[in-house]
Amino acid sequence: MKKSVYVIDSFPVSACNNYRIQRCHLYEGEDWRGYQASKRRYFYGLKIHLMVTEQGRPVEFFLTPGSWSDTRALKMYNFDLPEGSWVTGDKAYTDYAFEDLLDEAHLDLQPLRKKNSKRPVPPWINYLMSCYRKIIETTGSLMEQLLPKHIHAVTPQDFELKVAIFVLATSFNFMNVAT
Repeated sequence: MKKSVYVIDSFPVSACNNYRIQRCHLYEGEDWRGYQASKRRYFYGLKIHLMVTEQGRPVEFFLTPGSWSDTRALKMYNFDLPEGSWVTGDKAYTDYAFEDLLDEAHLDLQPLRKKNSKRPVPPWINYLMSCYRKIIETTGSLMEQLLPKHIHAVTPQDFELKVAIFVLATSFNFMNVAT
């Protein structure tokens, strides 16, 4: 029996530019300021937390404030997956206690490991996980292409609704490719 593979990651969505934070009326406070390490920049807005299949089809998503870490958001995923499923993510999803909890539910959470990890994985599994990571990065970049440079919204609920609609539009694009 082949295991189902799922990949998780988060992507920032800016509500305004970093230098305009003082004038931003959608969100207020430091909860909304996050850091995007890959681009070495701060942003002010939301994070989209996304779970996709090994074909890149979105399965589940939710929005959090920009300052939330991936480990904190990991516990918010539904994980309503087939028994024996394999879930992988980047190094930010390392939480040994939560991995053990999912293992009791017959789900295998295997994030990429840091070099000083207490639970190292063989190099071939690390390579396999790196290949699966490219799938969600591609889905994330497709989603970023759909998002406009600026999302006009008057209230935070409007902004969140528009972001959710763009995530759903990405899902529909995958349905069109499959048929």
